[in-house]
Amino acid sequence: MAVPSLRRFASVDALRGLTVAAMLLVNDPGDWAHVYAPLLHSQWDGCTPTDLVFPFFLFIVGVSIALGIVPRVEAGADPAPLRRELWIRAGKIIGIGLAINLLGWWLLDKPHLRPWGVLQRIGLCFLVVGLLATRPRARVQGALIVALLLGYWALLALTGGFAPWTNLASRVDTALLGPLVYEFDSATGRGHDPEGLLSTLPAIATTLIGLHAGGWLRRGRAHRLLPGALGCLLVGWLWAAVVPWNKNLWTPSFVLWTAGWAMALLWLFHMLIDVRGWPALGRSLGRHALTVYVGAAVMAILLDATGAGSAIYRVGFAQWWSPGAEPELASLAFAMAFTGLWWGLAKTMERAGVVLIKA
Repeated sequence: MAVPSLRRFASVDALRGLTVAAMLLVNDPGDWAHVYAPLLHSQWDGCTPTDLVFPFFLFIVGVSIALGIVPRVEAGADPAPLRRELWIRAGKIIGIGLAINLLGWWLLDKPHLRPWGVLQRIGLCFLVVGLLATRPRARVQGALIVALLLGYWALLALTGGFAPWTNLASRVDTALLGPLVYEFDSATGRGHDPEGLLSTLPAIATTLIGLHAGGWLRRGRAHRLLPGALGCLLVGWLWAAVVPWNKNLWTPSFVLWTAGWAMALLWLFHMLIDVRGWPALGRSLGRHALTVYVGAAVMAILLDATGAGSAIYRVGFAQWWSPGAEPELASLAFAMAFTGLWWGLAKTMERAGVVLIKA
């Protein structure tokens, strides 16, 4: 059977690329002691601009599945090879995430090797939603979003609430991995991991919402994106009065609030880029997202391990700043330079037609 022609939306590449740029900007300041508050994650409850980055990634994963997997299923492709492909791609993403953690543990003398991580969660969400997409039943997928959000809410609310350390998600991760979680208090035996196992359930809901949004985009129903975004934002805002926005726990209110913003930006990018022909700013980063993510992570580890990062920051940024200037500006300038470097490398790869890592 002939493979259907898959339309590539420049707006999706641009949104993915600018999300990558935002990730680099917040992950790589010159000095963690001097960072503007919007460029930091919330300590617990709340939602800063930085807290939007990871949900945007997962939302775009869902959009990409709608654009790349679903058309092949609807064209009558055998689902068995598709599922094998999904398992392989997910395994590659998870494996790369583990390799980055291993490199950091080895070179940065971390106390333990952490199994969970950003790429591991992306790989799991990609796998689950991709497998669900091989059976394209929108009502079932919509019902699953509701079940995941309500079920996760009930699960946490009925087993101790949403407080740090004592919530069920943290307790599950601690029971499974003990001191191998992201944060562990040896005095109390309590731990927490922001990319842990139980909180991946609502993260799957984020990806499923992206799947629905991508379906609207592909079928020419982009006019549904803005009302959908406003609906998510409204329900997420109202729900936050009961369950606060919380990235660490990926609360249901956080899912809808962040998915609403992602959907609104997808609609805006589509209207400006696909419809009106504006330049797809960030497209090169979007097309090489995994390569940039891995390369930037490895570079950051090497800069930290060798001390070159602090030396470059001190000589190239901090010493050039006037004594009365805010040190946060120098720290931000370093992050912008780091981001610009990888943006330039992505642009070079795009022009040369080179793809180093394809997931």
